[in-house]
Amino acid sequence: MSSLAWTVLSGYLLALVAPWLHARLKGVSAYLLALLPLAIGLYLTGFYQAVIEGESVRSKLSWFSDKAIYLSFHLDGLSLIFSLLISFFAVFIILYASGYLKGEAHLGRFYAYLLMFMASMLGVVLADNILALFIFWELTSLSSYLLIGYKHKYESARRAAQQALLVTGSGGLAMLLGMVMLGQVAGSYELSEILLKPEILASPYADAILILLFLGALTKSAQWPFHFWLPNAMEAPTPVSAYLHSATMVKAGIYLLARISPVFAEHPYWQPVLVTLGLITALTAGILAFKSRDLKRLLAYSTLLALATLTLLLGIGGSKAALSAMIYLIAHSLYKGALFMVAGSIDHEAKSRDIHWLSGLARQMPLSFVAATLAAISMAGLPPALGFIAKELSYTSLLTLPSLTLIAIAVMILANGMLFAVSAILVIKVFLGKTPADRDPVHEAPWQMSLWPLLLAGLSIFLGLLPKFLDEIGYEGAKSIYPAAKLSHLHLFPESFNTPLLLSLITIGLGILLAFIWRPFHRWLEREADSIERGWLNCGPAKWYQWGLQDLERLSLWQLKTLQSGNIRRDLLTIFGFSFTLTLVSLWRANPSFRLDFSGLRIYDFILVFLMLAGAFTAMRARTRLTAITALGAVGSSVALTFITYAAPDLAITQFMIETLLVIIIALVLIRLPSFSTDDLSPTPKRIRDAIIAGMGGLSICLSMLAILNYPLNTKLSDYFAEQSVPFGQGHNIVNVILVDFRGIDTMGEITVLAIAALGIYALLKFGKFRNEKNEKEDD
Repeated sequence: MSSLAWTVLSGYLLALVAPWLHARLKGVSAYLLALLPLAIGLYLTGFYQAVIEGESVRSKLSWFSDKAIYLSFHLDGLSLIFSLLISFFAVFIILYASGYLKGEAHLGRFYAYLLMFMASMLGVVLADNILALFIFWELTSLSSYLLIGYKHKYESARRAAQQALLVTGSGGLAMLLGMVMLGQVAGSYELSEILLKPEILASPYADAILILLFLGALTKSAQWPFHFWLPNAMEAPTPVSAYLHSATMVKAGIYLLARISPVFAEHPYWQPVLVTLGLITALTAGILAFKSRDLKRLLAYSTLLALATLTLLLGIGGSKAALSAMIYLIAHSLYKGALFMVAGSIDHEAKSRDIHWLSGLARQMPLSFVAATLAAISMAGLPPALGFIAKELSYTSLLTLPSLTLIAIAVMILANGMLFAVSAILVIKVFLGKTPADRDPVHEAPWQMSLWPLLLAGLSIFLGLLPKFLDEIGYEGAKSIYPAAKLSHLHLFPESFNTPLLLSLITIGLGILLAFIWRPFHRWLEREADSIERGWLNCGPAKWYQWGLQDLERLSLWQLKTLQSGNIRRDLLTIFGFSFTLTLVSLWRANPSFRLDFSGLRIYDFILVFLMLAGAFTAMRARTRLTAITALGAVGSSVALTFITYAAPDLAITQFMIETLLVIIIALVLIRLPSFSTDDLSPTPKRIRDAIIAGMGGLSICLSMLAILNYPLNTKLSDYFAEQSVPFGQGHNIVNVILVDFRGIDTMGEITVLAIAALGIYALLKFGKFRNEKNEKEDD
């Protein structure tokens, strides 16, 4: 197996033993488990030189060789940036979680979920086969569901996990359809081959493919109108939020958009859709951030704003926007991971995330204060942080928009101003100011929790001061998005005063103003949300989701009552009626020709048909159960005689045995049933309904057989059985050989079903006998 395949698979293997390892090593287990993502990160770093030199790192395993489908992996600049973030962040999160969740009963299980998610994300960004990418994509949804719902005893956690799974899973199913269509149109399921075929845009299915891929990417990256699941996912433990919702899971949609950009960036839907949704999401996230008072939800809305910016940059396209997206991606991962960890430390020590109650923590939590301040500087887009460079590049990219430039710049200035205000609130409101008198003493978090945010925030400042370390990797990532990208050297400050710097100054001024008016604006938003039961803040996509889910539940209940009513007769009528109707409609649409040829029939064939009809009519008109079962037995015996007349004695013997046993067994059962009278007959309307369903069944089977007989008989399979019966099955009875050898597994399955049914019947009889004895004892 190739090295890249082992890179992905190793995470799943370690996840299997993580609970066992933690149960035996307790606190030490985190350090051992963190060695794997550390080793993966260092191993992938070894490809850095090869990637920046333009070499292709690939591996391919045979998956479905007859269909030319392979489990293939590919490492380039884009996937290297993502995989390094995924692996190294996993190290920090595992070690952080060892302090945050210390003493948790199911911490080993948490590590398993986390490693499973890491492996799935690595699979997404390294997979070269789009079907494999989809499988890893859905595994990220499944593992994130387990992580978000880790505290499953709380209804809010279960509800948030379900919401994230339904939203992202629905988008994933749409994406699967788009990927299958893409593979069919391109003639390959390998991304490296698909990206070399711009003629895909000429396909009549190009619009549908792009829309389906958009649904997968935009739901995963929580773009409007799917943005609501991300803030609700803050019910997860803080290590989950720091990992999934800052550096990894929510970036999967961004990765997909970046990966397919070389093919679809020229599509007429690409830029309008991504730019419009990016601007709407940014504005929505900024407003909702001002409404929130929960520290983690505040950070979640700022994450939405960053994701909106990345979506906007990918929509703009071009060399500058591609480079800007890569730098913004790295900057956001560093400062947001640090801020989430700080929020977790505050929640862990102060037992609250309410920013109205948190104040004056700087003296009591100095390390967290330093980390939060450095990270907030980067999030606000202030020098000398990497976030400042990323913001300057994004403004430079906005200026290249051919249309809506002024609107886009105005919206992004407002959104970034709100982001600046949020950064100021995080530092000033939470860490500075007067300490509440009624709050218990708070102390700094353990070093396992305070070290890593300091490291990430410090790295954000370091890379801002020395951005040249990102020149080459940023260029290679941009080249994966826009193949004609040019190498650009990053600088903290421009050589001269320019428009992007002017826009940054306007953003800072607006951010200061918004920080000053934050309190009255926040109160107004809270009043607006509470005063109007279904006001404009409460009628957004989140409500649409709730209404849709409620309607789906009502539909499910109606379907359950209709199709599984508990009444056997009604259920059978529903099943038979639907099946027969579907058969008749299919026959009518197929419009087959029916050929009736009675020339070969003999007199006794007509006699046997008459006996069958007479038996069926007698069974319908019978007034006793014994008469009815005897009449049905006559029908079966007539069928057996038909087999004899057409030289099939083995089938006739089998039919005789079955009919005899059925008559005997049912007759024995009838003895235990109450006597039958005409009063037990259904009312006439119901009998007419039953007759219609039975008539439809007979008609559908009759017409189906006539349609089949109209086609020429293909004897290829029967000839094969006749030729291979003796040499392969060692038997001259072809039917027996088919049942035992050619269809041995089917026969074994049928025997198993019968055995299980017999055990079920035996259990019911014993249970009934036990209930009768119990009732008799109670009566005594």
